[in-house]
Amino acid sequence: MKVFTVHAAKTQFSKLIAWAQAGEEIVIAKGSTPVVKLVALDGAQRSARKFGAMKGKATVTAAFFDALPAAELDAWEG
Repeated sequence: MKVFTVHAAKTQFSKLIAWAQAGEEIVIAKGSTPVVKLVALDGAQRSARKFGAMKGKATVTAAFFDALPAAELDAWEG
């Protein structure tokens, strides 16, 4: 169990969330009195990304490689 003051929790909030998601028990205290426990929600664990997970789910036609119309180019460069 890791205990943090409110001030320390505010400055390290992202890190505390990551620790909670990893299964750590995080307690936030006002002064020396513990008042809140930060826990990850069930099913909210970060899943590892799989390379190629979108393979076969999107297609690119030959039109993708056509030059953009002048008006479209102007809008992007504007």
